[in-house]
Amino acid sequence: MKEINSMYPSNKKECYSLIHSQLKSILEDEPHVIPNLSNTSALLNEALTDINWVGFYLMHNNELLLGPFQGKIACVHIAIGKGVCGTAVLKDETQLVPDVHQFPGHIACDSASRSEIVIPIHSDGRIVGVLDIDSPVTERFDEEDKEGLEEVVRILETGCSWKGSIFFD
Repeated sequence: MKEINSMYPSNKKECYSLIHSQLKSILEDEPHVIPNLSNTSALLNEALTDINWVGFYLMHNNELLLGPFQGKIACVHIAIGKGVCGTAVLKDETQLVPDVHQFPGHIACDSASRSEIVIPIHSDGRIVGVLDIDSPVTERFDEEDKEGLEEVVRILETGCSWKGSIFFD
């Protein structure tokens, strides 16, 4: 597990506030999706504790395709409705999973993962991808994480030019 970055407050609300400010600064004057998602995954990887994978899956040819991420090698294709990511797309809602071993159909890309949160990303009323974060700790994510990460996604939704993306199909 990675060391805690002392630059980020241990209080979740304060930590997410700092993340949101930094993300807005990163996105300023840069509309391109891929570099923005790359930097966002690096930012979240630095700021969040007790995680082992953070990244994006993007809609392409009616499935989720692996996008920028930080962590171990990951599944490349995920069908809509499969696993936590595919379920988030199918239901169009955040999936907060306290124990992935209790989630029917969980896709185990990293056997160390114990909990997961997945947030759909929208553009023009359509899902264009998901933010996916895994943790080796059961019950790592809570409502504060959900709110903080949903705000991360809202910042990305408005700060990126999704229509110009090769993934906007």
